[in-house]
Amino acid sequence: MDVLIVEDDEAISAPLVTGLRREGFDAHAVGTGAEALAANGYDLVLVDLGLPDIDGYEVCRQLRARSDVPIIVVTARNEEIDRVVGLELGADDYIVKPFGFRELVARIRAVARRYRGASSGSADVTEVGTLRIDRRARRVAVDGAEIALTPKEFDLLSLLAEQPGAAWRREQIIDEVWDPNWYGSTKTLDVHVASLRRKLGDPGMIETVRGVGFRLRAA
Repeated sequence: MDVLIVEDDEAISAPLVTGLRREGFDAHAVGTGAEALAANGYDLVLVDLGLPDIDGYEVCRQLRARSDVPIIVVTARNEEIDRVVGLELGADDYIVKPFGFRELVARIRAVARRYRGASSGSADVTEVGTLRIDRRARRVAVDGAEIALTPKEFDLLSLLAEQPGAAWRREQIIDEVWDPNWYGSTKTLDVHVASLRRKLGDPGMIETVRGVGFRLRAA
């Protein structure tokens, strides 16, 4: 996913680019609203409201007028009216500085998932070998036989199925399936993986990546 960061403070944008690239995103930064509006080919935009040339609200308005690209406003403004205006102008989410990096990544992925589901009906169904996941109906089947999963088991399997064969770090999974501010034991993840393996009938379908996390076996 190509993420465009619109932020004039390099002390903020540079670490964001580095961190997002480490998380697997193709991140780039620009320092003005004009550069943001001239850019193209990105999949999601992070927009700071306090830009040196064009107000961030205006950037949101122009982006939304010509595209349905997901927009997350990142700003120090914390008044309710600021959030309301940003959302009304087309932003999909609003995060206030200072923020936790893990929370930002979780919000990016959540917004991206919503767009993938809304943009194409086919995105609601994923098939990996004999496994079929219907996200709209929240149903899972293996070899045509439906399997009953708990809500967290479904969310976990659905996440792994977004990129079959790709390794997901334990922290990423906790952020996505539970909460970026989760303070419970990470053993909860192991319990859910063990239960999923048992219900899927093939323990090798969810592979352990030693020292990293888990991945769904590619067909």
